[in-house]
Amino acid sequence: MTEPIQGGGNTGEGVAGVAVLVFGTGAAGVRWRSLAGLPTHRVDGPADIDAAIGGCRRLVVVGADPDLATVLTRLLRVGRLDIEVAYVPGRRTGATRIYRVPAGRRGARRARRGHARRVPLIRDETGSVIVGRADWLPAADRQLVHGEAVVDDTQLFDGEVGGVRIEPTSAAPGLRASVYGSRIGRRWIAGRAAQLGSTGVTVVRDGVPAPRAARRSTFYRNVEGWLLVR
Repeated sequence: MTEPIQGGGNTGEGVAGVAVLVFGTGAAGVRWRSLAGLPTHRVDGPADIDAAIGGCRRLVVVGADPDLATVLTRLLRVGRLDIEVAYVPGRRTGATRIYRVPAGRRGARRARRGHARRVPLIRDETGSVIVGRADWLPAADRQLVHGEAVVDDTQLFDGEVGGVRIEPTSAAPGLRASVYGSRIGRRWIAGRAAQLGSTGVTVVRDGVPAPRAARRSTFYRNVEGWLLVR
């Protein structure tokens, strides 16, 4: 569904080729004046994202971290990482911290007026992108993750741990990982890829758990990054 955002504001600046994707969690974004006059697509599924892509040079994602990840996953799968992406959540998130972008009204202004630069895109073997964090957690019938994980050539753990957290980074090498219980900032290991072999884990991407347990999981930097507006 496409409709103009209601409200005042300067509608003459940078309108051509810019579209707004509004997810359910970002409905309040229709009140931000900085986005007034832009074509708006309310997203319920991939078809709504596809409808906004044609002829578009910049997408403004109004929603939460999983919504931004959904958009980037779609752009990756259809080969449209040439499209600039601005992110406007209602409040600060893991992704805003990592990529140093503002939220709310300030984020809306930046989405309209900011410049894009390419940053690492972190995906897994299923083609799903993460923007804030991923977690390897014990499967439903277990209390610990049993297996071995490495970041590039560095061992992250071998044995049993409570879980692992993976975060994208805004610059190369692309991601960092830490075992639960380690001191944040001291035990982070950075690299291009984090790989796990286990007896079974729950993979959580930006707060959304996978429906089935997995024995192996890999998060890695895609060859081509994404164009972040900030």
